[in-house]
Amino acid sequence: MKAIVQRVAQASVTVGGEQISSIGRGLCVLLGISLEDTQRELEHMVRKILNLRIFEDESGKHWSKSVMDKQYEVLCVSQFTLQCILKGNKPDYHMAMPTEQAESFYNNFLEQLRKAYKPELIKDGKFGAYMQVHIQNDGPVTIELESPAATVDPKQLTKLEKQQQRKEKTRTKVPSESSRERNAPRNKDDPSASSGAEGDVSSEREP
Repeated sequence: MKAIVQRVAQASVTVGGEQISSIGRGLCVLLGISLEDTQRELEHMVRKILNLRIFEDESGKHWSKSVMDKQYEVLCVSQFTLQCILKGNKPDYHMAMPTEQAESFYNNFLEQLRKAYKPELIKDGKFGAYMQVHIQNDGPVTIELESPAATVDPKQLTKLEKQQQRKEKTRTKVPSESSRERNAPRNKDDPSASSGAEGDVSSEREP
């Protein structure tokens, strides 16, 4: 699970031209859920977000108080794109939890936040909607959080993820024809065998 936490002066979410949620000073949390995430990762992220000390205290000392200490608001927005893996320049999202599972998981995350803090201070966007998120970053202060790596249960993997793993294994174990030719030992009697002369790429060195 990944989260981008921003300290904000104010933030709001608009869907279809209508503002559906807004907060004053506090945190705006963009949350990306992976297909590996469990209740353990969820609880870890809730604790981190609510106890992150990125506000000043009464005397003006920075990095002293959490959002709970200051009784500020939290605006959460589900953002699967945080689970992006780049394939060249193309984003790949196969590590993001599928929509059906992710929605209930995200709602559980919100419920845990409200239980640990104050329900009226936890605001939300609209899961799965095309949103306009307006953030007035205060500082700017932006913190990236990531839950500890979890052991993956094969049953949790989607068909797409399993296919991806098989492709990776095949790519690793089966060298291409050209690779086999390059790596094959040369016969001393083979007149085409190179002894490190010009044209043997393996013997070239960077200047």
